Amino acid sequence: MRIGIVNDLALAVEALRRAIGRRSEHSIAWTAANGEEAVARCAEDTPDLVLMDLLMPGMGGVEATRQIMARSPCAILVVTASVGGNASLVFEAMGHGAIDAADVPTLGIDDYAGAQELLAKIDLIGRLVGDAPSRQAKQPPVRRSSAKRLLAIGASAGGPAALAELLGGLPAGFPAAIVVVQHIDEKFASSMADWLNRFSANPVRLARPGDRPSAGSVLLAGTNEHLVFQPDGTLAYTPEPVEQPYRPSVDVFFESINKDWPGEIVGVLLTGMGRDGASGLHALRMRGHHTIAQDQASSAVYGMPKAAADRGAAVDILPLDRIAAKLRSLFGDIRNLAP
Repeated sequence: MRIGIVNDLALAVEALRRAIGRRSEHSIAWTAANGEEAVARCAEDTPDLVLMDLLMPGMGGVEATRQIMARSPCAILVVTASVGGNASLVFEAMGHGAIDAADVPTLGIDDYAGAQELLAKIDLIGRLVGDAPSRQAKQPPVRRSSAKRLLAIGASAGGPAALAELLGGLPAGFPAAIVVVQHIDEKFASSMADWLNRFSANPVRLARPGDRPSAGSVLLAGTNEHLVFQPDGTLAYTPEPVEQPYRPSVDVFFESINKDWPGEIVGVLLTGMGRDGASGLHALRMRGHHTIAQDQASSAVYGMPKAAADRGAAVDILPLDRIAAKLRSLFGDIRNLAP
């Protein structure tokens, strides 16, 4: 991949150069010392991937990410001195379309601390960018009980901000269980749950093995393994399928609830790069469940919802600011429900 580096510190740029130089399939397209320069360089020569710092003089990485995704979109990986110390900025950048985040590798005598983690993330992004469509066999509709109700949401690049807005539009005591699969490294999942709690009237926490989804609560996939719903009614994590590049995978979760959830499901696919979730959303629709995909105009990255729209997986294609209202309508206004 051709990679652009955005960082104002010469030592950090050198560390990134040396890490990238370990793989012959990668090359440096250009470097930029601040956000303004990065936006201009992307417009002139859009690379396959941008490694974006957060804190720089002038325009920072969050605003640069927003402008690049609006003007000359490409894959963006936040790479900064301390991801954990800048969690709020990381989620803001991801809300504008950044895919993931990693710490800047540290130069060493014989090795580079963090270089392998960074390269693993770059390799994964390369697989996502080049992801090919998958095929899903049509499944017959089935009758399901509406006694147990589930809102299943999948998101990737741009997802944190989209999730904050969607969850913020749902009332406290929402009459369905809510489970979210967002492509995010497990190191940041707990911070993201805390961050989403600022916006959601329903409590958000990480899903744990053995959890049973319940109405009025939000469970967020919290590891790099796939979250699945099991026949006994509990959630679990599994490494299978190991060849699935999206981790945790929206498709894997959607397919598991389509198989084993006993009641009503509404599936929602939000902004994201690649195709994850389109196959699973299509399977949900084929079995009679209501499905929604975010529209192009409101998506930070119109990849996953576009794949769903292209294969007819979505009953509704809606702008982000209308999805919560649609969900309130589908599940019923809790103020009208019997106590």
